[in-house]
Amino acid sequence: MKNAFKDTLKAGRPQIGLWLGLANSYSAELLAGAGFDWLLIDGEHAPNNVQTVLTQLQAIAPYPSQPVVRPSWNDPVQIKQLLDVGAQTLLIPMVQNADEARNAVAATRYPPAGIRGVGSALARASRWNRIPDYLHQANDAMCVLVQIETREAMSNLASILDVDGIDGVFIGPADLSADMGFAGNPQHPEVQAAIENAIVQIRAAGKAPGILMANEALAKRYLELGALFVAVGVDTTLLARGAEALAARFGVEKKLSGASGVY
Repeated sequence: MKNAFKDTLKAGRPQIGLWLGLANSYSAELLAGAGFDWLLIDGEHAPNNVQTVLTQLQAIAPYPSQPVVRPSWNDPVQIKQLLDVGAQTLLIPMVQNADEARNAVAATRYPPAGIRGVGSALARASRWNRIPDYLHQANDAMCVLVQIETREAMSNLASILDVDGIDGVFIGPADLSADMGFAGNPQHPEVQAAIENAIVQIRAAGKAPGILMANEALAKRYLELGALFVAVGVDTTLLARGAEALAARFGVEKKLSGASGVY
């Protein structure tokens, strides 16, 4: 078993991604052909469930783009279901400390290394027990990325980085800026300083730093600092802004005003 996304992180090569929030397989497949290194299937803020995640994994599978799945919470039951339908790389939201990071890793590993339940005969992940020795190979193929999104998590970053099995740490600029008192303004100098310091610290610890940032200059700045998985846009934003721009070129007045932020 291989995990190309994890292997590329280990090799220290940057990967450029796109966030998927439309929650359907048709748009996921369309975007899988766009050339991004990875695509984030969002179960936290988009209307996804296990079934819709499954169909998007199936849609992306024929393409080189690698899927990353974000569950709605650091929940071992939800994580187990996502792994069974074929997710190998998970982005776990709102991890505050080392204990929560250890729990995330344990949820992705079969015993004795973790607590993942064994149901491979029913699982797409094992191709319904057609992958030889799946139970003994699966643990090494899992890639665990945890999100730090608060001042508390930032203060615990060093201990989170010490957790065995954490492959990368993703900085959530929207929630972080809100927690720091600058909601809707992730470009505030204090927020940017915290993000830049975290990227350097994560990379120095031998882990992969990641972030979502649609501002092109900032995204490139994070890559220069050593970020290894950077999402540079969101499908919903691309569709909405592209449609608005087309309408505007034909004199159609925009009825709703936009908001600033990461996306």
